[in-house]
Amino acid sequence: MKAMLRKPETDGSRTKNLAEKIAALREKRGRYGALLAELERTGESQISLTDPDSRAMAAYTKVGVGYNIQIAVDAKNKMIVEQAVTNRVVDIGLLAQTAEPARAILDVENIDVVADRGYFKIEDIEACEKKGLTPYVPRPQRGSSVSNDFFRKDEFRFDAVRDVYICPAGQTLSPNHVGRLRDLKKIDYSNPTACPICPLRSRCTTNRRRVSRLENEAVLDRMAERLKARPEILDRRRETVEHPFGTIKQWMNQGAFLMRGLDKVRAEFSLTALVYNLRRAINIVGVEAMMAAIQA
Repeated sequence: MKAMLRKPETDGSRTKNLAEKIAALREKRGRYGALLAELERTGESQISLTDPDSRAMAAYTKVGVGYNIQIAVDAKNKMIVEQAVTNRVVDIGLLAQTAEPARAILDVENIDVVADRGYFKIEDIEACEKKGLTPYVPRPQRGSSVSNDFFRKDEFRFDAVRDVYICPAGQTLSPNHVGRLRDLKKIDYSNPTACPICPLRSRCTTNRRRVSRLENEAVLDRMAERLKARPEILDRRRETVEHPFGTIKQWMNQGAFLMRGLDKVRAEFSLTALVYNLRRAINIVGVEAMMAAIQA
C-alpha cells in the first residue's frame, strides 16, 4: 500500500508583502552601514541614536547610557569644589585633571587626593605628585596571579638598593628582561633556578614566576606606604564623595539629566552643583550668616 503525501494548502501569508519586507531589511542594512562608517570615521566604539554625545557607561553597558560626572569634594564641609562632565566611559586618566583645578580653587600648595581603584593609572598618579597633589588610590588586584589564586604582586617585597624582589619564600628575583608597556620601560624579575625546587611553587606559579616593574613604579611604592599609614582615609572618601551624589539624587530628585548634548548637560550639572553648594552652605552657617555675607 502506497501513501501519497499532498502539499498543504496555504493562504499566502508567508509570502504576503514579501517585497516590502525585503525592502525594509535593505533599508535597515543601509542605515546600519552608515552608522558603522561613521564609527570608523570618528574612531569611536559606540554611538547613541538618542543623544550622539552620550555613551554606555562602564558599569552599565547594557542600559545605562549617559555621562560620567567627576566631582572633587571638600572633606571638611562636603562642598563640591570642582565638577566636570565627560562622556569618557571609565575614570582612568581623570584623576589629575579633576584634582588640579580643585587645588587651585582652594588656593593651597598641596592637597590629599583620595579616589577609588577605578582611577588607578600610574601615569596619572605620577602626574598628581608633580603638581603638588598627594594621591591615595588603592591598587586593583588583577592579573593571572590573582585569577589563579597565586601570591599577589604586593606580597613580593622590592629592595630598591639591590634592585631585586624578595618572594614570599625568601628567594631573590633579579631583573632579566626589559620591555615596554605603553610608553614606559618595563623590567621583568625572576629566579629560574629557585622556582623549580621551591616548596611554595604550587601557591605561586605553574612554571617560573615573573614579577614586572615599570620605570616609574616608585610612585606606587610611596602611595602604598601612605595608604598603609592611613587606611581609614579610603572609608572617609566614601562618606565624603557619596554625600553630594546621594543628596542630588534623593533630596533634589535628580536621578537623570533632562538635557541632551554634552554642552547642555555640562550646563545642567553646573547649576545642580551650584544649588547643592548653596543648600550645603545654608545648612552649615545658617540663613542669617549667609545674608550677612552677601550684604557685606
